[in-house]
Amino acid sequence: MTPQSPSQPSPQRPTPVRVALIGAGRIGSSHAELIARHVPGAELVAVADPTPAADALAERLGVDCEHSAQVVLARPDVDAVLITTPARTHTDLVVEAAAAGKHVFVEKPMAVTLADADRAIAAATDARIVLQVGFNRRFAPGFVAAREAIDAGRIGTPHLLRSLTRDPGPFTADPARIPQWTIFLETLIHDFDTLCYLNPGAAPVTVTAHADALVRPDAKSSGHLDTAVVTIVFDNGAMATAEASFSAMYGYDVRGEVFGSGGMVTAGDIRRTDMTCYSADGIAVDTARRDTDLLRSAYLAELTAFTDAVRNGESSLVGGNDARTALSIALAAIRSVETGSTVTVSAIENSTGVAA
Repeated sequence: MTPQSPSQPSPQRPTPVRVALIGAGRIGSSHAELIARHVPGAELVAVADPTPAADALAERLGVDCEHSAQVVLARPDVDAVLITTPARTHTDLVVEAAAAGKHVFVEKPMAVTLADADRAIAAATDARIVLQVGFNRRFAPGFVAAREAIDAGRIGTPHLLRSLTRDPGPFTADPARIPQWTIFLETLIHDFDTLCYLNPGAAPVTVTAHADALVRPDAKSSGHLDTAVVTIVFDNGAMATAEASFSAMYGYDVRGEVFGSGGMVTAGDIRRTDMTCYSADGIAVDTARRDTDLLRSAYLAELTAFTDAVRNGESSLVGGNDARTALSIALAAIRSVETGSTVTVSAIENSTGVAA
């Protein structure tokens, strides 16, 4: 390649999308690291959280630390924010960020009531900002490939679907510090979105849920739930199952499956490689315990997609309406547990849609 002459202008690099993090907990810290060091075209400029952990994170990444979201939202050098605060604060922050003209990536759930979901969607629409919700499985290579196979008709018409989330054990959290209905609003909501993603064009109709405290039965009397199974029937006739546990002793476990009239696709695997060893001791595969790093590539891909959408003025690949649909299933599951009966999604849509 011929060296560029000094008289020739250098190619202009695209202006980076300047991002601030609001909420420096575990997932927020992970997102901040990815934005700062791995997402092309993004620049982390600030962390906002009134905790010592935020100061340490900001110092490690070489950015400013602010102690309030409002200070970050007022900064002219911030183009977009990542909202990773506790779930029940998400909607207000989305609305405030939209009013400030900042593009928004918000972790799931975007809201815990349908009224709040509508408020967030309306704020983003009115402000013409990008609003993306953190449903990372839509960006995991296996789940993306499964959806592509479904779209191509390779498995025919979807009949049976399954999605599961099992958090790494042993479970050591204090049940008293876990908000009520977390298993539906913050854990299974991933699975509800995944089932909609893998059954494109279909809408959920009925929801039946069962939940219990099997990991910590001593905490059940206080409302703690750590194990659940949910059945969803869609308007195309497909039947789906979502299940969750807070304690998988072998590590983080996330899988999906769609069985159709012409075949089946699966996604999610605990294998580290595709090696299989056949020996005198039997047949074994090369596996690894997975904890929080299981979906790291998906986290990177979703943040990259968000940055690209902001830079290119495009809609996000998973937006507010997707979050609202998943929330409506979660709220129906909660109602089903409360009543011990099957609940129609339309009944939730016609109610206030409030989670306790």
